[in-house]
Amino acid sequence: MDDVVELWSVTRRYLHDVVALDDVTFGFAAGTFTAVMGPSGSGKSTLLQCAAGLDRPTSGKVVVAGTDLSQLKETKLTLLRRDTIGFVFQSFNLLPSLTAEQNVALPLRLARRRPTRAELGDGLAAVGLADRAGHRPSELSGGEQQRVAIARALITRPPVLFADEPTGALDTRTGRAILALLRDLVDRHGQTVVLVTHDPTAASYAERVAFLADGRVAGTLEAPSPDAIAARMTHLETVG
Repeated sequence: MDDVVELWSVTRRYLHDVVALDDVTFGFAAGTFTAVMGPSGSGKSTLLQCAAGLDRPTSGKVVVAGTDLSQLKETKLTLLRRDTIGFVFQSFNLLPSLTAEQNVALPLRLARRRPTRAELGDGLAAVGLADRAGHRPSELSGGEQQRVAIARALITRPPVLFADEPTGALDTRTGRAILALLRDLVDRHGQTVVLVTHDPTAASYAERVAFLADGRVAGTLEAPSPDAIAARMTHLETVG
């Protein structure tokens, strides 16, 4: 199975020589669900943002759908992200002046495609918000805002979906419904999902968990169970 996202010797340094990622080589196969876990500060969100082309590595390269992102100028990188990648941000990143429906429609409008009312309604219904289409972010709870962000990321049916703690603001029941939706994207539609989470139960929806520690890949776990994931995390945090 070919990797649709590849990281080759990716290092990301920030000010004062803080190393968030340290020579990471890793791949995400097409049509798979991978969870990324690790202690706080291990580089999970940085890995996601570099893999999605939202942040540029200090060294190394990221290849998405056969294209080396380091070779793209900003305009072409933006177009690739628009056509290939969906991203669910931990901080939602909704536009406050737009309704839930308008926020969900935004990726389609940016692609100069007029969304149908049915399309938007289905997108909101998939995350349990069919009755909140006309509400602005300030009129929604944190969990509802997160679900709007998820619907927005899914509306274009991107081949690759990155999700940074997408269930962190959700109650248990809603969180499980969202995880089942992500699992369905892989099983029924062949999309690739990469999920950053701290929750072993959420990670168990994936077929593989990649563990990070100190900016490096510290191993993987196939066919993970919540107990096996929790045990591995306990080991990483103890060693750290």
